[in-house]
Amino acid sequence: MKTRRYRQQRRKESTEETRRRIVDATVELHATVGPARTTIQAIAKRAGVQRLTVYRHLPDETALFNACSSRYLEQNPFPDPSAWQHLGEAGDRTRTALTALYAFYRRTQGIWRNAYRDAHDMPALQAVLADVQRGLDALRDDLLKAWRPARAVRAEMLAVLGHAVHFSCWDALQAAGLSDAEIAGTVEKWLRAL
Repeated sequence: MKTRRYRQQRRKESTEETRRRIVDATVELHATVGPARTTIQAIAKRAGVQRLTVYRHLPDETALFNACSSRYLEQNPFPDPSAWQHLGEAGDRTRTALTALYAFYRRTQGIWRNAYRDAHDMPALQAVLADVQRGLDALRDDLLKAWRPARAVRAEMLAVLGHAVHFSCWDALQAAGLSDAEIAGTVEKWLRAL
């Protein structure tokens, strides 16, 4: 009986290890070549398995993208809001939150650039990015509350913050030569101007 349980446990561990290798291979390929250019054959080769094994563990794009994004965000979590939520002054809170978010984008830019580039043709990837956007919208809303905007400028401030938390804003401004702190400071100036 013990031998049977031992074999079952070893089989389970082997199955979990194989799945982890497949997901890690997918994450690496998404970060380097992008989701649209990642093939099942390339995943299998990098993971050291057969194509059929990839399909057995991740039978469709939805399962593949969900597993990949979960693993990636487990290894590269978004910044922790507790680092800025205690800050009472809106400018301090915004600069601290955005600087942390932009440092995250700087560390993980390859995967975000590829994902946003490829999303328009991949519904399963669009669903994953919609989940990411909900998190970014929550950050935007949290920062907006700190500013306590007058009704007349609320929509403009919401738009500025919505743009500021998105990867594309950081990507464009860092490409222009601004540091993460400079980008966060620029956003704060936009908000103060409103």
